[in-house]
Amino acid sequence: MFESDKVMFEIYRETEYTGRYRVVYFTELSDHNKESEINHALSGEHFFDGFIKNYGKDEAKEIIESILGRLNSGETMGPEEVERALGEHMA
Repeated sequence: MFESDKVMFEIYRETEYTGRYRVVYFTELSDHNKESEINHALSGEHFFDGFIKNYGKDEAKEIIESILGRLNSGETMGPEEVERALGEHMA
């Protein structure tokens, strides 16, 4: 699989702002938001990272958004559950 066939992402918890879980898709950042988004992720508390396949990434992003919703509503979830939920979408 080529680098261009996958999207690098990280799920993190904000520690300076709202304490909410967020996701950043590093390989999709543009020059105008790259620095601030990376800085937010770096200042947050790491939860999960990896690569999703570019093919089917919209479905994978929907799964990630669902996971964020669950985490932000107080549900306890471990990284292994995130990986299991993403399943075949992981690169």
